[in-house]
Amino acid sequence: MVYPEEPFWALPMVSGLYEDRDYRVNVVEALQEFWQMKQTRGVELKNGALVIYESIPSNSQPYVCFVTLPGGSCFGSFQNCPTKAEARRSSAKIALMNSVFNEHPSRRISDEFIEKAVQDARASFKGTPQNNELPESGIGAFRFMLEANKGRTMLEFQELMTVFQLLHWNGSLKAMRERQCSRQEVVAHYSNRSLDDEMRAQMALDWIAREQENPGVLRRELVLAERELETARMAGRELRFPKEKKDILMIAHNQLGGSNLGAASIEN
Repeated sequence: MVYPEEPFWALPMVSGLYEDRDYRVNVVEALQEFWQMKQTRGVELKNGALVIYESIPSNSQPYVCFVTLPGGSCFGSFQNCPTKAEARRSSAKIALMNSVFNEHPSRRISDEFIEKAVQDARASFKGTPQNNELPESGIGAFRFMLEANKGRTMLEFQELMTVFQLLHWNGSLKAMRERQCSRQEVVAHYSNRSLDDEMRAQMALDWIAREQENPGVLRRELVLAERELETARMAGRELRFPKEKKDILMIAHNQLGGSNLGAASIEN
């Protein structure tokens, strides 16, 4: 991913893309136009070209804003923003930088890309090398997903990858293996599903059940998820997985009435 240094890029004048007539890119408009341009050029975007912003409710600075791109990637404001508008610009800037970088051939899923990605995943996996290659293993499923999405870029692939990260985190992949579901069946099923409120609600129910069996586990997981999200946001990293984890846990937290979980609430 690309990490930011300056709040604006200096570019030649283009009508409508600059703020205050000072040759600086209006990153919010530029980001939307970038994805609309990709759609008009024939890039398949399952949910359209709309860029979605989410401002975190707060009565005081610093303000925080997240932006989700059409391919599913999510970025957040990475600076201490004194206004909500500045937070939106901050999130749009890092998203635009990564959207442009995503056009580089190295970001397209190819045989070479798959081998490198699998090697990186294996290096962080605690199982044995033999188990890593088994079709039912997480590494095997990851390779299968990448091979099924050759030709796409990583930002276009992000939502599907996040779905499987969540299924692994939530224990759902393990449960499906125990029911002897093949990875082809699992990938085929979830490739046609969006990461939507229904899926989040289903995963939240799993965490409610865990909390009822083991009181305190939800609060601990929520604290870890919020810390991970905040650290990644301030570093300008891609945020979809940690943000979805936090959102799912907050759904479970709210459905339980928020009892004994208040200390886990993120500070804005």
